[in-house]
Amino acid sequence: MKTWLWVLMLVPVLGLAQDKKATLEAQKKRLQQEIVQINSLLKSSAKKRANVLTEVETVQLKMDRQDALIRLTNRQINRLNQEITLNLRNIEQLRVELTKLKKDYAEMVVSARKNQSAQNRLMFVLSSESFWQAYKRMAYMKQYAAYRKQQGEQIATKTKTLQQYTNDLVAQRKDKEQLIRENRDAQKALDTVRARQSSLVQQLKRKEKSYAAQIKKKQKQQAAIDKEINRLIREAIAASNKKAGTKTKNFVLTPEAKALAASFATNKGRLPWPVEKGIVTQKFGTQRHPVVRTTTIKSNGVTLSAPEGSEARSVFEGKVLNIVQFTGSNPIVLVQHGNYITSYKNLSKVYVKKGDKISAKQAIGQIFTNKDTGKTALQFSLFQNTTPQNPALWLYQMK
Repeated sequence: MKTWLWVLMLVPVLGLAQDKKATLEAQKKRLQQEIVQINSLLKSSAKKRANVLTEVETVQLKMDRQDALIRLTNRQINRLNQEITLNLRNIEQLRVELTKLKKDYAEMVVSARKNQSAQNRLMFVLSSESFWQAYKRMAYMKQYAAYRKQQGEQIATKTKTLQQYTNDLVAQRKDKEQLIRENRDAQKALDTVRARQSSLVQQLKRKEKSYAAQIKKKQKQQAAIDKEINRLIREAIAASNKKAGTKTKNFVLTPEAKALAASFATNKGRLPWPVEKGIVTQKFGTQRHPVVRTTTIKSNGVTLSAPEGSEARSVFEGKVLNIVQFTGSNPIVLVQHGNYITSYKNLSKVYVKKGDKISAKQAIGQIFTNKDTGKTALQFSLFQNTTPQNPALWLYQMK
């Protein structure tokens, strides 16, 4: 295969490799940022002398992220191994081609020197038996000179390409060594966290029944809050039906509200997070408790831990549907986006009032910080009419 064709075929492969490298780097950066935030949570818990359950949950979270970081770094190392193998193959092929080119060029130069005098070239033309043969010999000499020039240029180009591949190989090997060091450090950190977790779990087992009861109590409180939110959404749906003179289980939307809902749906997977900085500490759906495995928990949304003093912000433009507050619950803000509702639970301060029109990323309140545990956590939910949606499918790069 001609080298130029082979290089052209390689270009899209290299482009894909660069895209994959950038994706892995972005994922790695996010994980490292999350680990930093988790470390802050652990420090805060230590200062507040939080109960064992809270600490175990946070340590488990760190273990998960640390493990994910190691797996991702292994993927980066594997990718580099593939690139190094490909580079070595390219270098070897270029060396073979360059050796052949130099040999051919050297033979050509020797041959040219034997016939380099102007007299020899002139005699070559004049000895022609016809004008047509003389013309063809002159054309051949011109083509021969052009071919010599082309061969020289190919040697220069291939030499430059070979040098670039060699430089890339040196850089790739350095990157691989750095990743191996990072992985070694990450593994040590994970081993330390596991040892701490093992100690905490032993403490937790002595009071597992008590912690299970605490979790069930919180779940019962959460179910009551979810029931109230559902009731308020159904009331709003009924009001929209009454205004339109219809009777359905869904919102009856004005043309403006329809356009807003369509725009909201179009941004699925691209909506901003409801906190500027935060990590997911509880996912959507029914799941086993991460620590007390005998207990099942249900979540209509996601829980995001954030730095103390953080504010909740609207993920999209809309209108404040309601502000919920009843005994045993911190304020909750419901924002309507056509037939979509977003819920922001566990606020200490509320900046908006019912009926306010708000914009995307507008701060709607300050998130409550638990003085006993030091945790600042926002519970975010998303509904289409009354049906809970998984926020991870809607918010940008939420895993």
